[in-house]
Amino acid sequence: MTAPLHEPTAEAAPSAAEEAAVATSGAKAVQGRSLGRIAWERLKRDKLALTGGIVVLFLVVIALFAPVITGILGQDPNEYHENLIDPLFGTPTGSLGGLSGEHLLGVEPINGRDIFARILYGARISLLVGFLSAVVAVVLGTVLGILAGFFGGWVDSLISRIMDGLLAFPQLLFIIALVSVMPSDMLGLTGSSVRVFVMILVIGFFGWPYIGRVVRGQTLSLREREYVEAARSLGAGRLYILFKELLPNLVAPIVVYTTMMIPTNILTEAALSFLGVGVKPPTASWGQMLSSAIDYYESDPMYMVVPGVAIFITVLAFNLFGDGVRDALDPKASR
Repeated sequence: MTAPLHEPTAEAAPSAAEEAAVATSGAKAVQGRSLGRIAWERLKRDKLALTGGIVVLFLVVIALFAPVITGILGQDPNEYHENLIDPLFGTPTGSLGGLSGEHLLGVEPINGRDIFARILYGARISLLVGFLSAVVAVVLGTVLGILAGFFGGWVDSLISRIMDGLLAFPQLLFIIALVSVMPSDMLGLTGSSVRVFVMILVIGFFGWPYIGRVVRGQTLSLREREYVEAARSLGAGRLYILFKELLPNLVAPIVVYTTMMIPTNILTEAALSFLGVGVKPPTASWGQMLSSAIDYYESDPMYMVVPGVAIFITVLAFNLFGDGVRDALDPKASR
C-alpha cells in the first residue's frame, strides 16, 4: 500500500493564555445592562425630559432654601411696604407692579408685600401638598391595588367598588365642606398647618383609586407569569410572592404614575387656595395670590401674571419629566 500524499495533522490545542484572551474579548463584546441603566440612557437622550427634571430640581431647591434666599435679599414675605403703594389707587408705584432691584418681581397692591418672597414661600406649600398627597395616594393605591389583583374574588370586587365610588365622588366639594367645619387646632397643628394637613390627606385619599386601578391591572397580568408559578411550585408563600415577585415588577408603572400625579395635586391645591379653602393668610400660596389678583388685573396685571406663570412652569416641568420617565421605563421602547 502506498502512503497517502498528505498526512492528516492534528490541530494544536489552544494555550491557557489564548483561552483567557478569547474569554476576555467575549466578555467585553457582550456587556449586560441593568434596567435602571437602560432607563437612564433613554432618559438622557430626551432633552425635554431632562430640562423638565432640572426645573423640578431647581424648584425643590428654592422651596427648601426659601428662608435663606429671602434672608440674603433682605425680604420678608409678610413685611408691608406701604410707602411703595399709591395711596389713591392702592397699586404699586413705578412700572410693572413696582419691579425694582430691591423687589425683583414687584410688590402686592394695598400692602406692598414682596412678590418674589411670597412666590418662594408659595412654592413650599404647593410642592409639599403635591408630593405628600402623592405619597399617600401611592401607598394606598399600591397596597389595595396589588391585593385586589392578586387575591381576586370578593376581595377584588370589594376594592373595585370602593374605587368606583371614590372616583364618582365630588372631591372639591367634599374638601370645601370639610375645611369649613375643621377646628383651628388639631393634633398639635394650628392655623394654616391644619388646612395643609387636611388637604394632603383628602387629596391623597381621593387620588389612590387612579393608581390603584393601574396596579390592579398590572397585578392581574403578572400573577399568571411563569416566574410566579415557579415560586408557587417551590412552596413560596403569598407574602413572598407579593413582595419579592410582584412588587419589584410594579415599580416602573408606580414611579411613572407618581410623576404624573404630582402636578395634578399642585393644581388641586392652587384651586382650593383660589376658592379660599386652602391655607389661611398671611401664609403665601400661589392660588391665594391669583384669587387676590382678580381685583387688580387691569390696574396691576403683573400681580396676576407672576403666580400664574409659576404654576404653569411647575406643572409643565413635572409633565415633561413624567413623560420622559414613562418613555424611559417602557419595555417596548427600542433599546
